[in-house]
Amino acid sequence: MVGDGDWERELGAAVRELVAADTLAFGGVGIAGTLLPATEAYRQVERALEAHPAEARQQLDQLLEHGSPAGKAYAAALLDTVDRAAGRAAWTRLRDDPGELTTFTGCLMDQTTLGAYAAERLTAE
Repeated sequence: MVGDGDWERELGAAVRELVAADTLAFGGVGIAGTLLPATEAYRQVERALEAHPAEARQQLDQLLEHGSPAGKAYAAALLDTVDRAAGRAAWTRLRDDPGELTTFTGCLMDQTTLGAYAAERLTAE
């Protein structure tokens, strides 16, 4: 059985992984479809948002402020899933960010800036 404080430690570990993430991937990458540690962390935070929304949301706000470019993108994407207005506000704020990140869609790898990625997310609606 999971102890009461275990979810907090797991959430903290997942957020720390995302703070330092350099690659953005929401599913498996490469021919083998391997899940990156950051993708697993993203999913952990996603589950925490359902189970402990206030605490997870606070962690997302910190990630959005202090994360790597990929970490900030993960935070904005997570916000977008639970609060559309907050997600749009996050993407809008990130639109001018020149930080670079690697993205994966299946086997396809790309390099972009956070600002360009955010602009794409805003126009993809």
